[in-house]
Amino acid sequence: MKKVTFFTLILLLSFGFLLKQGPAQDWEPVETLTGHKKSVFSVAFSPNGQILASASQDKTIRLWNPNTGQNTATLIGHTRHVQSVAFSPNGQILASASRDNTLRLWNLNTGQTIKELKGHTDHVFSVAFSPNGQLLASASRDNTLRLWNLNTGQTIKELKGHTDHVFSVAFSPNGQLLASASRDNTLRLWNLNTGQTIRTLKGHTDHVFSVAFSPNGRILASASRDNTIQLWNPNTGQHIDTLDEHTNHVYSVAFSPNGRILASGSYDDTVRLYNPNTRRNIAILEGHRNNVQSIA
Repeated sequence: MKKVTFFTLILLLSFGFLLKQGPAQDWEPVETLTGHKKSVFSVAFSPNGQILASASQDKTIRLWNPNTGQNTATLIGHTRHVQSVAFSPNGQILASASRDNTLRLWNLNTGQTIKELKGHTDHVFSVAFSPNGQLLASASRDNTLRLWNLNTGQTIKELKGHTDHVFSVAFSPNGQLLASASRDNTLRLWNLNTGQTIRTLKGHTDHVFSVAFSPNGRILASASRDNTIQLWNPNTGQHIDTLDEHTNHVYSVAFSPNGRILASGSYDDTVRLYNPNTRRNIAILEGHRNNVQSIA
């Protein structure tokens, strides 16, 4: 795997103009944030947009001011690569997932670990908060997902069904569904009350790396090593469309908060922006010199 030793924060200030474009447009980055010593695997914005968090192979998490590009804090505690970061809905807690098989909850004011969550028996690749902030979900190389009680740090449920590594996890906006993406080439939708699979979504022909719900909950997007993005109806499990413009593995997908843009990051070193309603590629963002692992 090629290494990524920096990441670029791209701010798009005119979505209306962007969506009116015909052919896909090329855009330039406005800021490059440097500081991590090794590959950067995950980025996430705080709910108020005032903090950007990044997770790295250098075992650290960095907090940035996205307005100035300044590194405001470095969180140290994990003993191996940090694979994923997520902010709680109230913005008071940062969760991280690591190849040291643990998750950590961080106090953003002090930079100290609040709790270390143990239970997975292999690398933890992804972490997500439920919309109400009461649950934390994690996805692991041990082929399972776990739901955690944030107050006690204990596992509430262990979700089993995938037959290979689970790379990504996401809650639906209403908090009623959990989606997961796996190396077994499938996605699963889970009932949070029973811990059972509701649907298994099949269509990708290779590992599925990332999954994301649209803000209105009507579209589920998945990114795969088969170089495509698949769009699904999470309520029926029906396949909606396939986006296949990337020329290498698609590693990450994310919707804009207003739902008008779907972004994808790829091993072809680009980010692409799509209109999720028309499924047209509306912009190509270039500037990275290596694989794009995560977008937010």
